[in-house]
Amino acid sequence: MKNFDYLLMDEESKQALAIDSGWETGPVVSVARRAEMKVLYVVATHGHFDHTETLSELATKLGAQTAAHVASPLSTDLRVKGGDKLLLGGKAVDVIHTPGHTPDSICLYDGEHVFTGDTLFIGNCGRTDLPGGSTAELFHSLHSVLMSLPGETVVYPGHDYGDVKSRKLGEEVKLNPTLLARNLSEFAGVE
Repeated sequence: MKNFDYLLMDEESKQALAIDSGWETGPVVSVARRAEMKVLYVVATHGHFDHTETLSELATKLGAQTAAHVASPLSTDLRVKGGDKLLLGGKAVDVIHTPGHTPDSICLYDGEHVFTGDTLFIGNCGRTDLPGGSTAELFHSLHSVLMSLPGETVVYPGHDYGDVKSRKLGEEVKLNPTLLARNLSEFAGVE
């Protein structure tokens, strides 16, 4: 399913968080150990199985807490909501609630990078035809929430569905048909 998992680390403290867990824990654990990371959290961007199948297993192997949005169907150690911050040493990672793909969808923003799960892909956005999906909410999450971030913010999606693996938000706004849509009606036509 071309899922991406990410590790985000504060360089000074080596405290880190893992974003989504996907199918295999071995590669993530290996990278974290090689870099001597102290992973504090394994965060689910949303509750779909392809992002959370090994969430608890990964957290156990890394000695971390699991975290998900308060609306998530997942059983986790920590419940977060939009506006919360996850602290990694001297770095704060903002939790941004971005419903639409699912009611519990979140993005994680560290001031330079945004990890978008299935809310925003390179060249597209997440589906809304699955249970809990909402085209209107996703339009709002993309156009009123994510597009308000600085254009220099680098977007890291939850799947490798684009021509490139990441892109600056300012470029994505000019290229992604779902972000070019001027209103909900246009958005629904390209989604």
